[in-house]
Amino acid sequence: MTSTAPGRLAPAPLRSYAGYLFDLDGTIYLGDSLLPGAHELVTGLRRSGRETLFLSNNPTRDPQMYADKLTRLGLPTPLDRIVNPVVTMVAWLLAEAPGATVFVIGEEPLIRAIRAAGIRTTEDPRETDIVIASYDRSFDYRKLQIAFDALWQYRRARLVATNPDAYCPMPEGRGEPDAAAVIAAIEASTGVRCEANVGKPAPLMLRTALDVLGLPGAECLMVGDRLHTDIAMAADAGIDSALVLTGESTEEMAAQLPPERRPTFILPRIDALLQPLED
Repeated sequence: MTSTAPGRLAPAPLRSYAGYLFDLDGTIYLGDSLLPGAHELVTGLRRSGRETLFLSNNPTRDPQMYADKLTRLGLPTPLDRIVNPVVTMVAWLLAEAPGATVFVIGEEPLIRAIRAAGIRTTEDPRETDIVIASYDRSFDYRKLQIAFDALWQYRRARLVATNPDAYCPMPEGRGEPDAAAVIAAIEASTGVRCEANVGKPAPLMLRTALDVLGLPGAECLMVGDRLHTDIAMAADAGIDSALVLTGESTEEMAAQLPPERRPTFILPRIDALLQPLED
């Protein structure tokens, strides 16, 4: 993997990849609008036979909700080409905590998916094996108390999280507090540390995506707008990455990272990735 020279835009790839993994918020769209060049890029990749898959750290939507949104925006996408913490949390629970009873601090799409997988949920701290901390816009003191009792008073539960994001980007420069705020409240009050994260940059998210595509990481490019999730996940796995400057992270922020943690490419907009297909 090549690294980015400090303070300079890395040129777009000189070659194309077999698979492209795209972040959504801040990369493909912001709010209810596609970002410039996103439609041209994704449709161009698909026409050329490249595999595409979308990755999001937002657990307030399930794959069907993302598919519906992408369809409205002109990018119809099969359900299995969308991976987010709703998918990976269910996979983690089935693999790492079979038979566990869970208390979910999260929104309905996450709770619905967990129950659909046959996993028992509860609000009784005396029978909670796993506390799941997630992006939850109805988080309140009652939920914090249940988590506190399960983790501190009864000392029987484990704490895991859907994603580590501090905030979720919104249009016009706005944002909303994300799962990190919920995790911090629970950790501060109980002294228990979150032991697993199933969103980016966790390896589980990338492994799930590559399994869906049936491709090795060396043949894929991770494209996103966040250095600490999208680009960090790629760096950890040793695969190429492209930072697009349409979201959270900047060129200057990338230049401050150690060379091995920098994105392979830094692009002003996403459709710069079309160049190798057109040559």
